[in-house]
Amino acid sequence: MTTYRIVVADDHVLLREEIKKMLGECAEIKVVGEASDGLEALALVKELPPDMVILDISMPNLGGIGATRQIKRFHPEVKVLILTMHNSWDYLHQAIIAGADGYLLKEDANAELFPAIKKIRKGEVYVSPHLGSK
Repeated sequence: MTTYRIVVADDHVLLREEIKKMLGECAEIKVVGEASDGLEALALVKELPPDMVILDISMPNLGGIGATRQIKRFHPEVKVLILTMHNSWDYLHQAIIAGADGYLLKEDANAELFPAIKKIRKGEVYVSPHLGSK
């Protein structure tokens, strides 16, 4: 299987570092870029392009929903996984309408990040198992 190229976008440096560390444990995945907001993520998608972007919803300059909309408009082949603290059906709905391929709660990331990526990579939609449970 070829290397799966991922960009990680979150305004919290420590979270980006933790995601990169987790992804680095998989030989099939390579983090090719990181961004602190949606505008930086868009620039990286245009420059690289990656296979997937992992986006937070709440970021400065351009949030994850707006960035997803732009990524899917100009690079529909790039998969988008929203990684968020927002345990909300409304945010999920907005993400899916924007074109997101998956919606993962940060609280589920330790156990679900790789299953989410695998499912999305196969062309399926992923939704966090604990969405709406609180």
